[in-house]
Amino acid sequence: MRAAGGSGTAAGSTESDDERHTMTEGPNATTTGVPRIGLPARAVRTRRARGEPRLGAVAAAFTLAQLVLVRPDLGLGWDETVYVSQVSGHVPAAYFSAPRSRGISLLVAPVASWSDSTVLLRIYLAVLSGLALYLALRVWRGHFGPGVLALAGALFASLWVTLFYGPEAMPNYWVAIGALACVGCFLRARANPRDRAAWWGVFAGAALMAWMRPMDAVYVVLPLLALSVRRPRLLAVLGTGLAAGAGEWVIEAYTSYGGLAQRLSAASAIQGGLGWHLAVVDQLRSLGGRTLCRPCTGAAPSPVVTLWWFVLPLLAVLGAVVAVRARRALPVLLPLACAVTAAVPYLFLIGYAAPRFLLPAYALLALPVAHGLAHLVTAPAGRTARTVAVGLVAIGVAGHLAVQYVVLEHTVDGSAASRADWSRTAAALHTLGVRQPCLLSGYDAVPIAFYTGCGSAQTAGHDASTTVAELRRAAHRTSFAVLAPPGSRPPAYARTWPAEQAGGLRAYVAPGARQGR
Repeated sequence: MRAAGGSGTAAGSTESDDERHTMTEGPNATTTGVPRIGLPARAVRTRRARGEPRLGAVAAAFTLAQLVLVRPDLGLGWDETVYVSQVSGHVPAAYFSAPRSRGISLLVAPVASWSDSTVLLRIYLAVLSGLALYLALRVWRGHFGPGVLALAGALFASLWVTLFYGPEAMPNYWVAIGALACVGCFLRARANPRDRAAWWGVFAGAALMAWMRPMDAVYVVLPLLALSVRRPRLLAVLGTGLAAGAGEWVIEAYTSYGGLAQRLSAASAIQGGLGWHLAVVDQLRSLGGRTLCRPCTGAAPSPVVTLWWFVLPLLAVLGAVVAVRARRALPVLLPLACAVTAAVPYLFLIGYAAPRFLLPAYALLALPVAHGLAHLVTAPAGRTARTVAVGLVAIGVAGHLAVQYVVLEHTVDGSAASRADWSRTAAALHTLGVRQPCLLSGYDAVPIAFYTGCGSAQTAGHDASTTVAELRRAAHRTSFAVLAPPGSRPPAYARTWPAEQAGGLRAYVAPGARQGR
């Protein structure tokens, strides 16, 4: 017969228990979403075809929700300006600090290299993220039924953090997609070595993760590496994928950061020093819509906002228990294990939080969670009990969606306000004669420089890239301004320069290099 997850024909001796104990909906199936071994291949293909519209609908709804709720005209955030500036033909490249990887810069290059339109970039990323979600979910058709897969995709896509970062020029969503595809293809290749598409999927998924965030990729694939110890071909494909994705980052470590060890050390220092840090509470505080929680102080959001975060692992464990009892544990336990290893560094090893860090864990957890929810609505015996179970789950999901929408709206409004402030400061700087070619330093100089069309340079902090002496020389040959918040003093070399109001900041403009008002 045709293998459940693959495209080729597998001999009976290559079929694993994972293929025999599968999950489905219907008279010719077990409880997990894939037809029984004796179901004709034509029926398997027909059933898969029926599931395609559901996955397509989830992906299309995800794309549409991004365009409607996040809005394409939302300005670029701080980190986005760094990534986009690397490939933009309209602004100088911002300093690229040690932890960053150039994967997202290359992903946006087809648009950002020739257009400065944020609207066009957002639409491009929204469409691309929806298509990527569809393809990543499709990988799992051999292990879960179309209903469970569509539910998993909807749960992940409806999180406010997923909707917010889908159209953003940020790497975390793409690590999540790579993780989802890599783990699914790993299961397919393990069950059917003749499935060529699965082998390529393992390579591509690992490469995509490492291309975006090399260290995240390593944490995600740890359980896969453990299962590959006695399977050298799988181990080689995984390793080759990681090496292909991280190759540029490693080469750049030697060309620009003094070596791999030095880059890793610098990256750790920028992240506050990797080590034991209990960041669980910090992540909890960030669930209210704080895109970066550093320092992470203040009260946690309302329990109504954070309830889903506590329910998530319970439902994932339920899905795992159901899968173990059905004797097809691996397709549920493996994404659960990878979700745990993906989350560990951001819950226990860094001293601050950002909700986007956990996107790969959320994507992988969506599968066992959907499996658990499907069990809740199908397991009760009797029509009345099942109706009650369906009603309770529906109410819970509806409440969850309402909370996610409220938090998303709050996050979008707050982000739009800060980015509008940068835009106003940039407009004020233009009236002060700070125009291309120009240079900014000081408070919020990195994003404001992007909005102004200038380069940025700092002498201290995570983005330190120059010296005071070099800035003094730059003040005589280019349009240069130092930004400072109200009430603070500028650096010594700029204290004699004329101070002007620029939005909510004070701009100290080098008198000898103004472009003229």
